[in-house]
Amino acid sequence: MTKLKYVYEALKRASSYLEENGREEGAARVLLQHELGLSYSGLMASMRDEITEAQLESFWANIELHTKGIPVQHLTGTEEFYGRQFRVNADVLIPRPETEELIEETLQLIERHMLKKEIAIADIGTGSGVIAITMKCELPQAQVTATDISEPALQTAMQNAEELNAEIDFRLGDVTKPIENQKWDVILSNPPYIAYAEAPGLSDSVRDFEPHHALFADNEGLALYEKMAKQFPKLLNKPGIIGFEIGYQQGAAVEKMLKRAFPTALIYCKKDINKNDRMVFAVIE
Repeated sequence: MTKLKYVYEALKRASSYLEENGREEGAARVLLQHELGLSYSGLMASMRDEITEAQLESFWANIELHTKGIPVQHLTGTEEFYGRQFRVNADVLIPRPETEELIEETLQLIERHMLKKEIAIADIGTGSGVIAITMKCELPQAQVTATDISEPALQTAMQNAEELNAEIDFRLGDVTKPIENQKWDVILSNPPYIAYAEAPGLSDSVRDFEPHHALFADNEGLALYEKMAKQFPKLLNKPGIIGFEIGYQQGAAVEKMLKRAFPTALIYCKKDINKNDRMVFAVIE
């Protein structure tokens, strides 16, 4: 490694090394930006700068860890979501771009169906808090509550809320238990939805390093949707909105559960940018 003198050399060597080890070569750029404390454009402008031996050693240590499957986000400690930086760690799921689409659609539904500004929003299974915090940042007048069964996850979410100046009511507990004390205008959830049988097919970065309680669910991954659908009728105001993120093969099953709970509601499945079924919404008039 000591022969690498310039930033561009370090990036080129690391990108090749990751590719040779079956990892995305783009991770090298993210880890180098993190090491040097630079934005993308800052890194591009610094390609001909010299890299110190200490920087190179630290950068390469992270490259080695990533080849072993440790997610880049666990090495940098952050991930961008809806234009904001969120802290992430082994206690929470790494935020995915598909969840941004859940928020985008929910905001449009709120605009169309909710006349009042001070709406009550609940986010069940908040993890790092990306859904709850983003909703609060986008709708400052909303009252937002976020729940999780994991205390370490809630601690991470609380830290994110504090850093992003989002006032959220965080509650520890399982599924709807922590929100049974009132009625809600909007309930959102990105629950665990992977069937245990699917575990061997997951990438090692997900399977070995992300929290299993946030990934897997019983009944072919559908257990929590079933539980929530049964409990939501007594928790939602009219008009009310439900938004679920789902596994790409679960759309029809989750729609059916919501139709059983809300026979007169508008219920539909929405595809993500990759044309996969990814969200199910219910609008209760």
